[in-house]
Amino acid sequence: MSKKDDKTNVMRILEQSGKEFESFAYTQEAANAAEIAVILGQDPESLFKTLVAVGKSKNHYVFMIPSCEELDLKKAAAAAKEKSMEMIPQKELLPLTGYIHGGCSPIGMKKQFDTFIDETSVLFDKICFSGGKVGFMVKMRVSDLHEIIDLKTADLTKR
Repeated sequence: MSKKDDKTNVMRILEQSGKEFESFAYTQEAANAAEIAVILGQDPESLFKTLVAVGKSKNHYVFMIPSCEELDLKKAAAAAKEKSMEMIPQKELLPLTGYIHGGCSPIGMKKQFDTFIDETSVLFDKICFSGGKVGFMVKMRVSDLHEIIDLKTADLTKR
């Protein structure tokens, strides 16, 4: 089976949901999500990376932000109604979510955490995000994503 024929759990979940989506596979090395957008011919502002953080309460949160932006931890904490927020150590990502760094998707995590998406998502009909494995991305309507996972929209980046 070639990489283009591979299906990730994210793709299986989306197929089961009946929501329309496109999938992309890439083999080219990329240093970050913005480079992946360029490789795939997508607008870097419409390709969202998925980040996991932990609040002062020890609750975990998922944040989706544009690939070319940086998460503002103070804004993230405010959105989650936490006193403070910090990124989880990379070694904790797999046991916590079931995903590795570079392949983390908001869909199909071991547990559904409170998930926030940057307010700029409303500027796009469709956004791209991780397909659940390094080398895979999916693109779908933002409104459909809201129906699959409970997303809260907030200002999350350092603009």
